[in-house]
Amino acid sequence: MINKLSSEDPNFDAQLNSLTSWDISSNQEINDSVKKIIDDVIQNGDKSVLDYTQKFDSVEASSIAELIISKERLKESFDNLDEEQKKALSIAADRIKSYHQKQSQESWSYTEDDGTVLGQKVIPLVRAGLYVPGGKAAYPSSVLMNAIPAKVAGVEELVMVVPTPNGLVNELVLAAAYVAEIDLVFAIGGAQAVAALAYGTETIPKVDKIVGPGNIYVATAKRQVFGQVGIDMIAGPSEILIICDGKTNPDWIAMDLFSQAEHDEDAQAILLCPDQDFLNQVEQRINKLLPSMDRRDIIRTSLKNRGALILTKDINEAIQISNEIAPEHLELSVVNPENIVDKIKHAGAIFMGKYSSEALGDYCAGTNHVLPTSSTARFSSPLGVYDFTKRSSIIMASKEGANKLGKTASTLAFGEGLQAHALSALYRTDKD
Repeated sequence: MINKLSSEDPNFDAQLNSLTSWDISSNQEINDSVKKIIDDVIQNGDKSVLDYTQKFDSVEASSIAELIISKERLKESFDNLDEEQKKALSIAADRIKSYHQKQSQESWSYTEDDGTVLGQKVIPLVRAGLYVPGGKAAYPSSVLMNAIPAKVAGVEELVMVVPTPNGLVNELVLAAAYVAEIDLVFAIGGAQAVAALAYGTETIPKVDKIVGPGNIYVATAKRQVFGQVGIDMIAGPSEILIICDGKTNPDWIAMDLFSQAEHDEDAQAILLCPDQDFLNQVEQRINKLLPSMDRRDIIRTSLKNRGALILTKDINEAIQISNEIAPEHLELSVVNPENIVDKIKHAGAIFMGKYSSEALGDYCAGTNHVLPTSSTARFSSPLGVYDFTKRSSIIMASKEGANKLGKTASTLAFGEGLQAHALSALYRTDKD
């Protein structure tokens, strides 16, 4: 059911590469379809959005105004939840807010001896767009994870789009939007929603950045509008990699692997361990527990296609392999994980110790669950407050500073053959 590998196998590197490789680029047919949708929205605005909403979601409306989900409707969804759900959403929101407040950056400056002031101004985005999957594939936790950092950053307006196929509305998603204090919600989705956020229409405001997950059409649309607006990332399938020393309950490890495998058939779940007996125990627990899982067919396919139990020489080799993979979620299910965490070079989120299940990070630990996938943890970070701010450099030269710096600048400018640059700087210097 699940692939079993050993680092001592002569073909291990090739086997691992085959297992972990993932092409996040879309095919040409999808690219062309998405481009047409985007072009239509640019040309025809609200009308195109309405037409595509009817075509893809079977939702008819005579105007975009009919597709606005009011704040009163969001509150109604929250009020209608049972008390346990209300409490869970509120606790998660409070913890996410508290964590992300620690990420806030302040503007700064310093004054040089000659009076010249240099610094950096941190400025929140004016407007951000949040894409939220709708219908049955709905994730209220993602609403909180994407919206709250934006609010902490000081974004003036947060616009959410969520499809409602056949009029199906996910009440938990709307309740999460209420808790996250989202300003404006439209019942639209797909590439047309991304295009509307990127370029604006008569009714839908243009945003500065689009965040949030979606299907291949949404991901392709985000890629195509990048440059017109900012985007968070192009996400691939969910991933978990567990490094275990064999001293964690094998039931726990099996279920941790399931927690990512159940996302979809392309999700990846990998266990690295130097203890063959423990790997055998986990395999046995996988076989025993799987029939009881609601999403067992998806889990089975995921584990068969992209899952693995990997025997390593020792924990250090497991760390080395993990750094090569650069996983989205990394569990260090070992005794004293603090002794090895500094060796981790690439991971979206690191869960330390046997009690730190990845699921805690997905929902309520407070850290963000929007993480780099497909090895992009080599150069990318989790979504955070910093994704909703930008920075402007501050330069205020004094007379003395302009005199000193102007001569340096002019020398370099003349060297580059840019006379106007040089003279612009020299005009503000003392004439010898």
